[in-house]
Amino acid sequence: MRLVDYLDKGASLGGDAPCLVCGEDTWTYAEVVDLSVRVAAGLQARGVAPGAKVAILSANDPVAFASVFGISRAGGVWCPVNPRSEAAENRELLDLFGCSALIFQSAFAGLVDQIRGDLPELTTLVCLDATYDWAIGWDDFLGSPDAFEPVEVEDDLAMVVGTGGTTGRPKGVMLTGTNLETMSAITLMAYPWPGAPDRPTYLALAPLTHAAGVLCFPVLCLGGTIVVMRTPDVGAFLEHIERHHVTHTFLPPTLIYLVLDHPALSSTDLRSLRCFWYGAAPMSATRLEEALTRIGPVMAQLFGQTEAPMMIATMSPADHFHADGTVATERLSSAGRPAPLVTVSIMGERGTLLGPGERGEIVVRSSLVMRGYLDNPEATAEASEHGWHHTGDIGFLDEEGFLHIVDRAKDMVITGGFNVYSTEVEQALMTHPSIADCAVVGLPDEKWGERVTAVVLPRPGAEVDVAELKAYVKERIGAVKTPKQIEVWPDLPRSKVGKVLKTEIKKSLAGGAESADLPPCLAKRSEREGADAPTRP
Repeated sequence: MRLVDYLDKGASLGGDAPCLVCGEDTWTYAEVVDLSVRVAAGLQARGVAPGAKVAILSANDPVAFASVFGISRAGGVWCPVNPRSEAAENRELLDLFGCSALIFQSAFAGLVDQIRGDLPELTTLVCLDATYDWAIGWDDFLGSPDAFEPVEVEDDLAMVVGTGGTTGRPKGVMLTGTNLETMSAITLMAYPWPGAPDRPTYLALAPLTHAAGVLCFPVLCLGGTIVVMRTPDVGAFLEHIERHHVTHTFLPPTLIYLVLDHPALSSTDLRSLRCFWYGAAPMSATRLEEALTRIGPVMAQLFGQTEAPMMIATMSPADHFHADGTVATERLSSAGRPAPLVTVSIMGERGTLLGPGERGEIVVRSSLVMRGYLDNPEATAEASEHGWHHTGDIGFLDEEGFLHIVDRAKDMVITGGFNVYSTEVEQALMTHPSIADCAVVGLPDEKWGERVTAVVLPRPGAEVDVAELKAYVKERIGAVKTPKQIEVWPDLPRSKVGKVLKTEIKKSLAGGAESADLPPCLAKRSEREGADAPTRP
């Protein structure tokens, strides 16, 4: 299936049904199909040929998202660009992708104007909501439906997605229609959905350029409604669930913690929810158990990566419980079971596959796995060594077949000759009632080689006693894994999608910078410095 086929499938179930909702505005399936045809015609009129890369630079916006299907209808390849990235990073990605067209919001016009001179291949610039002498206005860009010429597309390439680029030049992950069809099929197989004639309603608060966007595809093929939130607001998120009778939604753990701490949660009617996905980063088992009680038995985990989108492993709402209805606490720290259309194994040195309980790199075989990295055969070969896709994650499969992610290989701390996995320490810290979030890293140490170091974020109104917290962790996981250094910060540095940036934490701590020299989110106050623990507003 092409991306546009998901939209057309939904439209075949009823063109008058609501497709996209944002604020007080609603677009029916017929209207979104018509808009996609006009976008496709506009691209064709400007010489954008099948196979061309077309980028979208926009915050969550229904018209921008509908344009994805216009790109696909014209035979183009969608290249999502993160609106929160810096100009240099986006310039590098657009250059890497070889984009010939860019559709953007006026909020990012300054960024586009800054980088466009360095991108000679970028010949078509279209602004969604303003006019500039160097870009085409939206109304002028849209073509007539009668002018659209249907295209036959031989190449299955559907998307090119940039990796983070935290360790050097970013890579372009080539995702095919088959990859996304496999992902959508797993989503429909592994999680609960309303039966006909009822249709799902999906709430998109997280960026549509990432997980929240591709999760729309299975919703569309069921003729469901997608409610788009332009800006992230936890209070509005809860209001939207009640107002629109939302059945499905997705948030990363950091935002779920804010939902759990929001005063409106207890008074919000959440009975419509069938599936509340969480993923993109490890979630505290303690807070997950709280969510199962306070949000409901609807939590659903997904584990994947850009190279194997979303669904390497799945954990349905039912998997969070035993047959007798009690919470399966031993599963809450897992990533679920390998997905139905995915083979997962654990690989040791020199390609040896390991048995249950043995720790090694998580490797994958599936039609879910990317075609490869754009114009980077060396990186593609490295990621597919021994005939398996290498995730870079360390983990194990338990006797029940649940996958446990121990750590990213690069985040493991070697202290005193022992391997300490940061996620295990983070899970122990997160069980403490005063901790809202945390990150564990390894810092150079003359005695230990590396010392386990934790940065903790207190819950609102809480104070952190570092000595007591160390004793608490030591009692649970032992002295070797207990952080030798704990810092209390008012916030944690995060990526554009909410992941904690451990590289930034290590830089700050290793550099010994004082609070005044740090960005606001890194202005730390530690017990060592004799300061009271900070609280969040």
